[in-house]
Amino acid sequence: MTTQTIPDDRTARRRRLVAFTRWIEELCRDDPGARTALRSGLRRGLDDVPRMHRFVSPWLPRNGQVPESEQWAYYAVAAMIAAQSRTSYAPSDTDGGPDSAAVPDPASEPTASDTAPAPRYGQSLGYAFALAVTESPGREREMRESTAEARLNLLTRQSLSGLHRHLPAAVGYLRETGVPIDWAQLLSDLVAWPTHSKTISRRWLQHYYLQRTKALSEHADRTDQAEAEAQNPSATG
Repeated sequence: MTTQTIPDDRTARRRRLVAFTRWIEELCRDDPGARTALRSGLRRGLDDVPRMHRFVSPWLPRNGQVPESEQWAYYAVAAMIAAQSRTSYAPSDTDGGPDSAAVPDPASEPTASDTAPAPRYGQSLGYAFALAVTESPGREREMRESTAEARLNLLTRQSLSGLHRHLPAAVGYLRETGVPIDWAQLLSDLVAWPTHSKTISRRWLQHYYLQRTKALSEHADRTDQAEAEAQNPSATG
């Protein structure tokens, strides 16, 4: 019974985090006023973000009866989503309008969009930093690798307050390079940071180096294949 319940609970929790972050992205895309209000909370504490409460507080678990550290995670991620360039948001499928800022009931039955596939775990921040290196060309790749490692290692050494202080700049760097962020996973990691920071840090670093190793191996394979084809053009004819 217990072994069946735990995965189900984790999947449901992941689905809720995905629903929240997707809704924030849609809200920022469709409602400039809401986006401005959410962006106003970047790098600020819970007592200094009065314009955000309207949008974020209905999504807090257990009607907000959770530790401030967990509340802070929701507000911080919403602010970072809102701080993206406007070109980062996908085009709207609707006209938006005055109802676009309406807050859905997180406890209500999920809609078709909410029930889209949501894996139990997403891509970590370490994976995102690896992509920032992998997707860049030539000399720029070497520069980004140094920057990515330094930023990621800095984040893994932080207390909760330090992480909140440094994270917006790190995420901003990733978004400027065009790397997608798994906002739901980042939110999950922020919520768990006070008690599981060492585990999360290890996962971020492991994912970074695993992805970098995989990318380097694939690049070497492509290079070897290209050299073989150049030496024996008839083999590809």
